[in-house]
Amino acid sequence: MDYDVLVLGGGIIGCAAAYELSKYNLNIAVIEKEYDIADDISFVNTAIVYDGSETSNNVMSGLEYIGNTLLENLCSRFNVPFKRIGALRVVNDDNGVLKLKEMYDRAVKRGIDDICLINGDEVKKIEPNINTDIKKGLYSKNVAIVAPYDLAIAYAEVASENGVNFRLEEEVLNIEKINKGFRVATNRNKFTCKVVINTIADEIYINEKGVVKEKISEAEEDSFKNMSYILVDDKYKNKLNNVVTQTFDKDTFVVSTPVINGGSLIGVKSSEKTSLEDNLSYVGVMLKDLNKSIINNLFRESYDKDSIVVDDSEIDKGYISIIGTHYGKITLAPALAKMICDTLTNNLNCTLKKNFIDKRRDFYRLRQMNREELNEAIKVDGRYGKIICNCNNVSEGEIVDCIRRPLGARTVKGVKRRTGAGFGNCHGSYCNEKIISILARELDKKITDIVDDSKNSKIIYSRIKEFKDI
Repeated sequence: MDYDVLVLGGGIIGCAAAYELSKYNLNIAVIEKEYDIADDISFVNTAIVYDGSETSNNVMSGLEYIGNTLLENLCSRFNVPFKRIGALRVVNDDNGVLKLKEMYDRAVKRGIDDICLINGDEVKKIEPNINTDIKKGLYSKNVAIVAPYDLAIAYAEVASENGVNFRLEEEVLNIEKINKGFRVATNRNKFTCKVVINTIADEIYINEKGVVKEKISEAEEDSFKNMSYILVDDKYKNKLNNVVTQTFDKDTFVVSTPVINGGSLIGVKSSEKTSLEDNLSYVGVMLKDLNKSIINNLFRESYDKDSIVVDDSEIDKGYISIIGTHYGKITLAPALAKMICDTLTNNLNCTLKKNFIDKRRDFYRLRQMNREELNEAIKVDGRYGKIICNCNNVSEGEIVDCIRRPLGARTVKGVKRRTGAGFGNCHGSYCNEKIISILARELDKKITDIVDDSKNSKIIYSRIKEFKDI
């Protein structure tokens, strides 16, 4: 066998599973079709860590509660930004009050602590900048925000340091059952393994003849509702400090989330596609004086409300699949990874590594350092004194480090998502050329070979002979 375990998919769940399994004496590989891992995570590096009180699904609630508990310790160990800020769900009509009461009663039955119903005046004390008159609020102290891309990278880096082989740019084409294991064919190689963990089960699944690509039905496509996002910078004076959700009806709500590195992320979920004017109208009900001049970015993503199911019905054959997707997958990932790991290691009867390294390599983040720490970093490497991204205060030293680390960045977006460079108010107009030059130098490539995010996303196609620089 080439490997004991093959993890298909290098998203947050695949990386978390690889990390948990890397604690054991197993030969493991992760197969990912993209240029980089964690491609399933939003470019805004902030996600809500739920506590299980908001969902009607009891299984998802239990997994969220476990994930919420595990994440704080994980983030502390990996030096990943994590902050408990609390959450408010607010309503201003009688029907909404009844729904909140149902959610509260459900949370109490589930044994979720630090959650309470409060009246409008108490909501105003917690969030004085909220614009609307509130009848009732559901307040939870458990909810947090986390940097999800940092978390996924940390999972992968630690797994890689402990021997997991990450095979990027390999797309799974076929899974075939063989005697005592599986043969997995990609666009580049064929591998044999004892166990397959399929985290891309919505795209590809196994049957006796191999693999069948699933076609998503129109009804299923309709279930993936658009979420429109508005990224607001720190100039906005009426920022809310908690995760605040205001529900309009069963298909429409607005959620405001503080961003880890400053500013606010405001999402509008609707069953219909909305324009910027529509979104500002919805948001204006909850937030005061939000106008176009302080908007940093706009984007849309799917809002996946489905459940995630770990299908281990074929564990005796060595096959586990992760089916479905969920808006809270960042919260669910640690719990799902632990569940998968416990199931597999019991079946494989494997032993823990004695030399497991449960630590991420140290790194510098200039925007989080005081002057004394900064001077110390510059003494170590002068490139930490050369600022590449003025908006987010990112140095050349940080960019070089993110390229040279385990599973280092190989694309412009890879650098941006690891360091925050290019995500400021200028949207990379000042630093893009510099990032491209650093990538070309560090990867020993031509500038024209550097891509934005994938093999078909070249940024510079040719150069003008008369200019020495790009």
